[in-house]
Amino acid sequence: MKKFLLLILICFVQNTFSQSTKKDSKTKASQTKSSEIPIVKIKSGSHSDSDLVLDGPESSQTIITDNDNAVYNTAGIEVKPDFPGGMEKFFKFVDNNFKYPQDAEIANINLNGKKVYATFVVEKDGSLTDIKILRDAGYGTGTEAIRVLKKCPKWTPGEQNGKKIRVLYSVPIIIKSN
Repeated sequence: MKKFLLLILICFVQNTFSQSTKKDSKTKASQTKSSEIPIVKIKSGSHSDSDLVLDGPESSQTIITDNDNAVYNTAGIEVKPDFPGGMEKFFKFVDNNFKYPQDAEIANINLNGKKVYATFVVEKDGSLTDIKILRDAGYGTGTEAIRVLKKCPKWTPGEQNGKKIRVLYSVPIIIKSN
C-alpha cells in the first residue's frame, strides 16, 4: 500500500511540473507562430484565385492575382508536360548522355542501378529550369544529372484551361554502367 501511494505521489509531482513547463513553452511557440503565419481570406462570394486576400501580421492586405508565372504540380493539371517521343525516349536520352562518374571508377564503386532523384520546372516554352537534385548516389552523380537535364531538348509544356503553364516535374534517373 505504501508503494502504491508513493507511486501516485511521484506521478502527481511529475505531472504538475511537466504541465507548467509545457504551458510556458506553448505560450512562447504560439506567440512566434501567430506573427509568422499569414491568414488567407476570400474577398468575395466567388472562389477564384484572383479573389484571395492575404492578411499578414502587419495587417496590410495584398491581393493575390492570377499569376502567369505560377508553378503547378503535375497532379492537378489537365495536360502533363511530356518529353518529345515519350518518357521511354527521355530515359534513352539520359542513358546515352549520362557519363559514369570518374570518381566512382577510380574508387572501384559500383553505382549500377542506383537512383538520382531530380526535380525541375518545365517552362511554357518547354525548356527546363530550376533543376534540383533531391537525392543522389554520391561521386558526382547529381552534378552529372544536372548537366544531362540542361542538355535535354525542349519538352511539350503542360496545359491548364487551354493555356500553357509552368509545371514542377520530378523524375528518378537510374544510373547504368557504361
